[in-house]
Amino acid sequence: MYFDNAPASGNAGNMRGFDSEFTDIVDYILRITYRIWEGKQVGLCYDYYSEDCPVYTLGGYVEGYEQVVQNTLKTLSGYPDRTLHADNIVWGGDAETGYHSSHLICTNMTNLGPNEFGPATGKRVQIQVIAHCVCKDNRIVEEWLVRDNYSLAEQLGYEPVEIARQLAAKPLDPQSVYAQWLTTEHARVSEQHRERIEYPSAEDNREGFIQAALQNIWNARLLGEANVLYAENARLHASARDDMEGIGSILRFYLDIMGAMPDARFSADYVCSNAMNQDGDYVAVRWTIAGTHTGNGRWGDASGAPVLILGESQYKLQNGKVVEEWLVYDELAVLTQIERARQA
Repeated sequence: MYFDNAPASGNAGNMRGFDSEFTDIVDYILRITYRIWEGKQVGLCYDYYSEDCPVYTLGGYVEGYEQVVQNTLKTLSGYPDRTLHADNIVWGGDAETGYHSSHLICTNMTNLGPNEFGPATGKRVQIQVIAHCVCKDNRIVEEWLVRDNYSLAEQLGYEPVEIARQLAAKPLDPQSVYAQWLTTEHARVSEQHRERIEYPSAEDNREGFIQAALQNIWNARLLGEANVLYAENARLHASARDDMEGIGSILRFYLDIMGAMPDARFSADYVCSNAMNQDGDYVAVRWTIAGTHTGNGRWGDASGAPVLILGESQYKLQNGKVVEEWLVYDELAVLTQIERARQA
């Protein structure tokens, strides 16, 4: 469906401050995403992003609609056939405080021009992305973007560790907004408490149930409570990794991260549960992990690097347990932090 040709609803509903054609926040996100990317109407970013909108990614920081336009053009020059399929949108908030949208995207594209790592490869790639936007008065006013750049580099034919070394060799101004954001976020998340918290009913409060489980597994170190959170045959679709099935496999994935950063702490920064998909109960969590790379294994020998991970997960629940999780973070940016410490 070409959304520019879709008729306006004529009813803004509770979308106060938004154009009348948008029936709800899901409709808004779907329409503007299609227009900007598949429709190549890149200049609409001037209409749909605020002038000073901050966009946080683990690999960098940009601010304002002009930078969003420029970055979009750079991406399209490398991948002119890029399509963004919405696997799900989970949302929260309201017109007064701003709508939050967790937009799970399957991106398909062919590298026909210069990419972020080098010249065109001609390769067809597919990666997962989650764009978490805060939308108010018809504009995106804040965004956190997580993209599986590790898998992207691999599919393009690069060695991710070598790319991370090249990225780490580029000077990083410690006074830049990006560097200061890494530092302040690491300090904030490192203050998360270790106490176990009680579970509310998953049927009555699935957001609180997910938050309690994540606190207890990650911060209280009660890893066995994965049995409380996940169904026995649950599946995890994680960045840069094969799909994992079963609680044991999911726990090994989390233990890889905990073993590499045994002092890690976890922060659930925003949680919402209104979903586009209606085939189950969904919860989205924008989260941050902070720790020190003092363990061998997942990312090579211990480097002592302070590591920050920005990520987002969407959970599908049935009968009070998670049966499927989609987890996205930029593991290439994690490797870059570690390589930067090794080169210091």
